[in-house]
Amino acid sequence: MARSKEFEENVVLDKAMKLFWEQGYEKTSLTDLVEHMGIHRRSLYDTFGDKHTLFLKAMDRFRAKINTELSGVVKRSETAAEAIQLIISSMIDGEEDSPSGCLMVNSAVELAMRDADVDSKSTESFTLSEQLFKDIILWGQRNGEFTSDYDAGELAEHLHAVCVGLRVMTRTSISKEKLRHTANISIKLITK
Repeated sequence: MARSKEFEENVVLDKAMKLFWEQGYEKTSLTDLVEHMGIHRRSLYDTFGDKHTLFLKAMDRFRAKINTELSGVVKRSETAAEAIQLIISSMIDGEEDSPSGCLMVNSAVELAMRDADVDSKSTESFTLSEQLFKDIILWGQRNGEFTSDYDAGELAEHLHAVCVGLRVMTRTSISKEKLRHTANISIKLITK
């Protein structure tokens, strides 16, 4: 007779996600994961597969959570400029209980050159982020908030590249004030 699970999968997956986010894939051992997730090694293997499979699932979980959060920001924003500002501010400031940076960006930097699965998930996530920026920029162009001198897709690519850089820089000792200044310059470039 199979034993029932003594844990909620998404709760322990969130714990693994945060550990990978904070430490990276290579630095995170199976022992670290078992201790941090609060489950037995056998349960980890039975539920999530090996470390690599767990990492990919953590990336998927991160992307789903971020997409939900960003969609909520856009829906609550009264203007396109407000949406962009709130999104970029959240990237710089992060969440209180979360590691700095971005799991997708960190993973791309650490592994994408040698791990096709991580490259694919990172690239897919970046494409979704660019599309979100493009949609917001189109909204702002229609409302006269943002310049129409450039294609919304090109502006979205630029803004996304700046945001990836900001997310890397949040993991350093560079001041948030400097990061906000960089972000504000990018926002000014798209504003009419």
